[in-house]
Amino acid sequence: MKKISLKVAVVLCAGAFLFSSCIGSFGLFNKYEKWQCNMTGNKFVNGIVGLILQPIVAPVCLFVDALVLNTIEFWTGNSPITAKVGTTQQVMGKDGRYYAVKTLKDGYEVTAPTGEKTLFIHDAATDSWSMTQNGVTKELFRFNADGTIQATLQNGETLNVRADEAGMQQVQDAVLGTQDLYAQR
Repeated sequence: MKKISLKVAVVLCAGAFLFSSCIGSFGLFNKYEKWQCNMTGNKFVNGIVGLILQPIVAPVCLFVDALVLNTIEFWTGNSPITAKVGTTQQVMGKDGRYYAVKTLKDGYEVTAPTGEKTLFIHDAATDSWSMTQNGVTKELFRFNADGTIQATLQNGETLNVRADEAGMQQVQDAVLGTQDLYAQR
């Protein structure tokens, strides 16, 4: 039997800590994976269809999980994928105040402590997410047929990006501009 060196043991332990997720359960991606593995009774057909769908659907599911669903799960403690329509949860915002987040059939209604309501709605026809506040609706982003995402910037311009970290960085750079952000103590 071979001996495991100290370096290998340290790398394995570090990997166990670094790759454990503390921001969410990636519920949408996991549901897709479960469906993909069990869509037919034949594992070979599932594998072939999975090879076709995986490059398209998986990045979109991961992007939605990382951007929207895991963020909600992180702040509320509950996965929106398993949330029942009509349930309301109190979520503390960055400002230290509590907001009521109500699960709707097609999105979420967020009520501020002042009573102001903001809707985040998914439109299945255009596969997009929009925000409605004070009667004004603005599209936030939409999923394109080619697997990319069209983000709508604050100035109304749109930006097509890949559904990955590089795409998220492009959107962040477009929103923040070339500002250098430094942590302060």
